[in-house]
Amino acid sequence: MTARVSKETWAAGAAAAAQAEALRARAAPLAQLDAEAYGQALAARGAAAELPDERRDWQIGQAFARAAEPLLEIARTAADVAGLAAEIAEHGDPRVRADAQAAAALAAAAARAAAVLVAVNLTAVKGDSRVVEAERLARTAEDSAAHVRAAG
Repeated sequence: MTARVSKETWAAGAAAAAQAEALRARAAPLAQLDAEAYGQALAARGAAAELPDERRDWQIGQAFARAAEPLLEIARTAADVAGLAAEIAEHGDPRVRADAQAAAALAAAAARAAAVLVAVNLTAVKGDSRVVEAERLARTAEDSAAHVRAAG
């Protein structure tokens, strides 16, 4: 909404509105994908109970690694949303600045939550690049939200 309102007062408002719509489309299916992947991981953990230890641990690890993928995409999308919201807060229509600030804060929180869950799902592999990426994305989103807060 903030980008659409800003089309009238900001030269880049139309491009921001298109980007916001693309981000909305990216984000929309992610909660369902996350729920399905986590449900499959839990089912795999239950089904693997009777397997030998090494095979069980491998199967459970693989299932939870797959469950981390939608969360990582949530972190990626949230970081992009926070960045766009910060840009709109800075350059967009002043009437919706607070809305853009709120969007940046919510996106930063979503990115941080996703990063925490990625790390939990990938505890078996020390230094997993996906954990590192999720943490970087959360920090990026948090930096965007902090920037708009500081700008007032």
